Amino acid sequence: MAYAAEHAADAPAILREVNPAALPRAILVENNRSFSWITEKICGIIEGKTPTWWWVCFILACFVASFTVAGITYLVATGVGVWGHANPVNWAWDIVNFVFWIGIGHAGTLISAILCLLRQKWRTSINRAAEAMTIFAVVCAGIFPVFHVGRVWYAWYLFPIPNSNVIWQNFRSPLEWDVFAVSTYGTVSVLFWYVGLIPDLAVLRDRFFAAGNRVRAFLYGMFAMGWRGSNRHWSNYEMAYLILAGISTPLVLSVHTIVSFDFAVSLLPGWHTTIFPPYFVAGAIFSGFGMVLTLMLPLRAVYGLQDLITQYHIDCMCKVTLATGTIVGYAYGMEFFIAWYSTNPYEGFAFVNRAFGHYAWAYWIMISCNVITPQFFWFKAVRNNTALVWILSIFVNVGMWFERFVIIVTSLARDFLPSSWGYYSPSIVEIFTFFGTFGVFSVLFLLFIRFLPVMPMAELKAVTPQADVHGGHGAADKH
Repeated sequence: MAYAAEHAADAPAILREVNPAALPRAILVENNRSFSWITEKICGIIEGKTPTWWWVCFILACFVASFTVAGITYLVATGVGVWGHANPVNWAWDIVNFVFWIGIGHAGTLISAILCLLRQKWRTSINRAAEAMTIFAVVCAGIFPVFHVGRVWYAWYLFPIPNSNVIWQNFRSPLEWDVFAVSTYGTVSVLFWYVGLIPDLAVLRDRFFAAGNRVRAFLYGMFAMGWRGSNRHWSNYEMAYLILAGISTPLVLSVHTIVSFDFAVSLLPGWHTTIFPPYFVAGAIFSGFGMVLTLMLPLRAVYGLQDLITQYHIDCMCKVTLATGTIVGYAYGMEFFIAWYSTNPYEGFAFVNRAFGHYAWAYWIMISCNVITPQFFWFKAVRNNTALVWILSIFVNVGMWFERFVIIVTSLARDFLPSSWGYYSPSIVEIFTFFGTFGVFSVLFLLFIRFLPVMPMAELKAVTPQADVHGGHGAADKH
């Protein structure tokens, strides 16, 4: 308010007459924390003794990850037949899990790239962990298509590399498009994440060097690439970060659009629809923010990061989840409308069968989790209840897995020829392989929070009041 009064004389005459209210800006770092406090808080997670809970979670995650290792080892040794695939459902949990994990990673790219270009400063507390989540989710997603080829040692044939068998890829296949889309997405995500880490790695290098730990100082220094924090370094860093944000932005839209083409370009009822690209993108962002909430809320509680991940951050993430969840709900309704409006009996049957057929149980779990659950975020009391937000975020993740299951399995199980209809049930190998990927993801995320800064220290300091050298709104309000 002091800032508004101070600059009222500079406002146009019409604004002086109207006297608009000055909306208070959200506090992004609470309790007026200093630069040194932010550095100590983030670095202390890495420099301190490894907590007991971390070891318990890490050992448990390694045990769960061994399910995936055992599952794919058995698959390679025996053959793809150990999965529950059979006519007519030749795509099942493998492609469901692939699409699920790719979707999980989308929130990281959106938070890092699009919100960066839109100058949304609330992203600073969550973007580092969300970017890491993106990379780890892509790793988990890549497991399924690679091992689904059966002879995994021939998986490199997916890339257009000259070979002695004169085998050339079918570039008209959306499955081949996936190879390029996902590999590009993974590469850019790693670059974006790494570039953002460089200043913080240099801070850790200097701190470990001062503490006499030369081994860790050397390792962090090697990846810091000689960063000294000079004006030239910061100028080049900010330009590189902006360029990568610009490259990553179309990837948010293109990757899941191309994944949706796996289904949309087919002639199968339930898949052959033009709504899939925007529907899949909205669903990916929806599930990604659900996973960000699932991961960051426990992290916030365990490490005492309430001053850095404030209620405002949780509020913003809940609102994005609500918006994308509502778009997904609209897409569900529009699918039924188009099936009716087209007067195509096969399309009509496919959607009625989803809701009332043999897989109706999966469909209504999907509707409950993806349409009803996010509507609770309309209420501020719900958004302010951290425990309830965390529980609802888990329902979002469950619902988005069931969405992929419903789209893929129900459409294949009841195709054009009634004599070939069947009921798909996953094998124990599929179940163990899928649940093991949560262990793989958890192992990677636990290693990340133990050895790398979970938040960008420089960006956090930039949104504090004392970073505003010109005074301005934040300094005048003394928050």
